[in-house]
Formats: sequence, C-alpha cells, structure tokens
Amino acid sequence: MKNKEAKMKQFRIILEKHPDGYVAYPLGIKGAVVGEGDTYEEALADVNSAIRCYIEVFGKETMENESPAIETFLVEAEVAI
Repeated sequence: MKNKEAKMKQFRIILEKHPDGYVAYPLGIKGAVVGEGDTYEEALADVNSAIRCYIEVFGKETMENESPAIETFLVEAEVAI
C-alpha cells in the first residue's frame, strides 16, 4: 500500500541530447539511475520513473541527505591526450 502522504523531493536532472535520443540522470542519488527516450519529455518521464523504482527497491538511504550542489554548470575543458 502506498503512503498517501508521501513527501515530495526535487532532484536536479542532467539531460543530454544525443543523435539517437536523450539521456537523463539525477544528481543526489548514490548509484546509477538513468532514463532515456526519443524526446526530452520521454527521457524526463523515464528518469522520474527510474528514481521512484530505485528508491522503492533500495530505500530512501540511497538519497544523499543534502543536495550535492547549489548550482550545476556545464563547462568544457581542453585536455591534451
């Protein structure tokens, strides 16, 4: 039976556009949680479902107590290889 008074928690989601679709993954969860889809909306819905499933299976302990970041930035760095 589901808890009718479930708390809501916001997650920061990294969403990447690739030639063959979108990939999304959340910050603040220990472990790998990924969603994907042909559209932005599909990937976001898939990662939301993956987060709920992951927490149901592994428990709320998989979430970090505090948000790992205040802001998230996307930057590029040039590295000699």
